[in-house]
Parts: sequence; structure tokens; C-alpha cells
Amino acid sequence: MNIDRVNAWLLAALLLLASPAKGQLVVFDPSNFSQNTLTAARTLQEINNQILQLQNEATMLANQARNLTTLPFNIVSQLRTTLALTSQLIAQAQGMAYQLGQVQAQFTRFYPAAYGGNTSGASMAADALQRWTHSLQALQTTISMQAQSSQNLAVDESSLAVLVQQSQGAVGILQAAQATNQLLALQSRQTIQEQQLRLTQDRSAALEQARSVAAEARSREVRRRFAGNGTPYTPQPINFYGF
Repeated sequence: MNIDRVNAWLLAALLLLASPAKGQLVVFDPSNFSQNTLTAARTLQEINNQILQLQNEATMLANQARNLTTLPFNIVSQLRTTLALTSQLIAQAQGMAYQLGQVQAQFTRFYPAAYGGNTSGASMAADALQRWTHSLQALQTTISMQAQSSQNLAVDESSLAVLVQQSQGAVGILQAAQATNQLLALQSRQTIQEQQLRLTQDRSAALEQARSVAAEARSREVRRRFAGNGTPYTPQPINFYGF
């Protein structure tokens, strides 16, 4: 409502009320006129204040509506899918287990610090083959993780562009907060994937180092038997991998 127009209407109404009836004697009372004028001014000021208050409330309600508008984009399901793919590669990894109890038992069995005098040459050769298999399978898992991570980068790039656009175009606090949370979720997923990839890489390197240590233990036992102590060593066929 136009405040000036309201003021004009009220002033006209006051003048009409102040007009004398026909045939009556007009008596001017300065004190009464001054009081009426002051009352009319106060009334106008109260109405103006009420109009401003209503305008402020309307603006506040409009802002609240914008602040409560949700973000029309959700990346959470996509993040779960890509994270599940990398987790699945680890779960499907063959060879040395990833569970603590199983890996300790397998490591003790196939990666001994030393071989006893009663261990046959065939058994040591079989252990060497199993260790080579563990190293190969760990390397395959690492390469698969690297390939999956490379594919995820392209998806992440597209998701990041959309989230930045949504954040910049947010119409309220809720949308801005949701966009920020999804950006943080994307960053967290990338951190988890990086940890998974580093885990498989470090595991592959650790198994290869352990294989070298076990090969040295086997060599020591073979040399000892050639020297004439313990069970005589029976030469095993040497293949390309040195078993």
C-alpha cells in the first residue's frame, strides 16, 4: 500500500469531520484544532509503522521460504556406488587374505623365517610357488584398483562441476549447506579410495619383500643340505620363475 496515498485519505477524512453543518456557526478553537492535528499525525505515524512492519514480515517470510528450499541434486547414491566398486575389488582379491586372523596363519605357513631339517625339497618348492602366486594376485588386485580409480576420476570431475554449479546458484542457506555437505562427501570418498589404492600397492610390495625373505630362508636350508647335514636335498626342476 502507498503510504502517501493513505496519508491523503486520512487528511481528507479529518477535513470532512471538521467541516460545519449548513447553517451552523463556525467557531474556531485553536487548542482543539492543535490537539486534533497532533492526534491525526500520531495516527498516521502508527499506520505507517504498521505498513512497514507488514512489509518487513513479508520479506522475512520470502527469505525463509528460500532458505528452506532443498537442493535438487543428490550425489550420495553415486558415491556409494563408486566406493562399492573399489571395495568389491578388495573383497574379491584372491591369494593372501585381508582378514587379520587368516593372513597371520597364511603368512606363518608360507613365509617361514627358516625351514626345518625335515622339510622336503618338494614342500619347499611348493611353498615357493604359492608365494609367487600370492605376489602375482596382489599385483593383479593393485592394477585393477588403479584402473577403477582412473574410471572414477572422470565421474568425479563431472560430479564436482555439477556441485560447484549448484553451490553457486543456491537460493538459500539450506541449498548452500547441502551443496557443501555433498562436496565434502565427494572429498571423503576420494580419500577412502586413495587409502584403498595405497593399501593394495603397499600389500603388493610387502608380499614381494616377504617372498624374497622366504627365498633366502629356502636357500640357506638348501646350502646346508648340500653340505651334508639333515635330509639330503633332491634337486627340483627349475622353471622360468626360478622355483
